[in-house]
Amino acid sequence: MKKIVSILLVLLLATAMIFAGGKKEAASSNKVGVSMPTQDLQRWNQDGANMKAQLEKAGYTVDLQYAQNDIATQINQVENMITGGCKVLVIASIDGSSLSNVLADAKAKNIKVIAYDRLIMDTDAVSYYATFDNWKVGTFQGTYLEDKLNLKNRTASDPVYMELFTGDPGDNNINFFFGGAMEVLTPYIEKGVIVVPSGQTEKAQCATLNWSTENAQMRMENLITSNGYGPNGKKLDAVYSSNDSCANGITNALLGAGYDASNFPLITGQDCDIVAVKNMIAGTQAMSIFKDTRTLAAKVVEMVDAIMKGSNPPVNDTTTYNNGVFVVPSYLCEPVYGDINNYKSLLIDSGYYTEAQLK
Repeated sequence: MKKIVSILLVLLLATAMIFAGGKKEAASSNKVGVSMPTQDLQRWNQDGANMKAQLEKAGYTVDLQYAQNDIATQINQVENMITGGCKVLVIASIDGSSLSNVLADAKAKNIKVIAYDRLIMDTDAVSYYATFDNWKVGTFQGTYLEDKLNLKNRTASDPVYMELFTGDPGDNNINFFFGGAMEVLTPYIEKGVIVVPSGQTEKAQCATLNWSTENAQMRMENLITSNGYGPNGKKLDAVYSSNDSCANGITNALLGAGYDASNFPLITGQDCDIVAVKNMIAGTQAMSIFKDTRTLAAKVVEMVDAIMKGSNPPVNDTTTYNNGVFVVPSYLCEPVYGDINNYKSLLIDSGYYTEAQLK
């Protein structure tokens, strides 16, 4: 009798192990890895949260990781996602050229990779790219300055004085943000209608490591000191900034130099971060590009769902985004701009922020 009981126990244990293995395999088969650069910027927190919530709502298990702007950390996290059974990786890279080796392993395991908002460079292992129309982001910013400064009707005898800031040199997006803006602004610089007193007009000169508020503030403080900008000093009409984290640093430096809402230079931005929107309300930032991360997250969920089901993800651009190896099939969402005149309808009425968050 004891022998029969022992045999039954062994069979039950084996069955349980097989069932558990089956459950584990089923769980891993719908697992999605989401790698974000950092939690230090509001937008990446929102991107990560939106992505996780929408993927889980669609029935997927999500491994969400933030790399705190450390390349080695992001590589290690992606390696763990690969070994942890993720079937699709969604990656907003810190440095678009740093992931080639780890993604080669993903490709060998037939794991699909979606580059999120930042194009992953120099690899054939990236499958798709989901972002906003980043050239349009830059042209919106440049056109805003063109309109508000009345550049079309000015001459070199009545110039605008401006400085220029863009983002991290390792982020391929700055080629589009800065490129789109300079497509609008360069003709005015060449005609002398825009004067950049520092002479810093090249992308490398205007770049801001890690999109850091502190680095942008330091550079703006140096420009203020070296060029004598101030309410009672040398005139400064505008500062082009590719995004809000840089704009915040520029704003801090200008406030420290004595500017206030009555004489503040026009500052552009991107992301409609809470601090930036508060600055728009206070009159110390002119505008920001709104990229609704809920929209981008929803599109990525569509792409993941199609990959998981063996169909073709939605794309609307197959010509623009060459990562140095091939043109990556992409989906571009539409950006819009916000300023003091439309931020309520754009951000509060849409439910993106509450009124209390902007107090």
